[in-house]
Parts: sequence; structure tokens; C-alpha cells
Amino acid sequence: QVQLVESGGGLVQAGGSLRLSCVASGRTDSTTMGWFRQAPGKEREFVAAIAWSGRVTIYADSVKGRFTISRDNAKNTVYLQMNSLKPEDTAVYYCAARYYSYSYVVNEYNYWGQGTQVTVSS
Repeated sequence: QVQLVESGGGLVQAGGSLRLSCVASGRTDSTTMGWFRQAPGKEREFVAAIAWSGRVTIYADSVKGRFTISRDNAKNTVYLQMNSLKPEDTAVYYCAARYYSYSYVVNEYNYWGQGTQVTVSS
């Protein structure tokens, strides 16, 4: 079992930056951590994921070059650095975890945080 708590969301102007954090507790060894987002009226979508080692990361095309996922296993924390934010990045951002191999599929993640709102104004 893994428990996840996100923080760091807020309101920012287009072009600005935010850093989201997700603190994990429980059995966190060998977890792949992912970030997903859900805008009003839309399905939840993949943003980024990072393997337990930190050496493998994957990104959605829409955020490549702007967002960076990282993790500090000593602190049981995963981060999402978001730069050059756009109004279309507005959504509730969720941290998620699964064991072993990384994935971009929503249903393949077993554990979810409560979400944190990110709003980008134009």
C-alpha cells in the first residue's frame, strides 16, 4: 500500500512556473511514480512518469521540454517542475504510484493522491 499527498498547486500567469511535490508513505520501494492531470469535462491524462531508479523518465508530448519529473527516494518525494506554463495546462494534477515497470496508462496505476489544482491565467 502507498499513500500519496500532493502540494504546490496554485494560480500562475502564462509563461510562469510552478513546482508540484508528492510525498509518499507506506511501501514505496520499487515504485514507478507518475503525474496525471484532469481538466474540467475531460478525461484524466498522463503527464510524466519516473522509474524507481530515477534514470528512466517519460513525458506526454504536450509537456516535453517544459516539464521535468524527478524524485528523491531518501525523502519519498517526487516532483514536477512546470515551466513555460500555458492556459491549457490548467487542471487538477494527481500523483500516482504503481510497482515496478513504468507506464503512461491511467488504469495501470494503483495508488492516487487527492490532487492539487493548477490554474494558468492568460
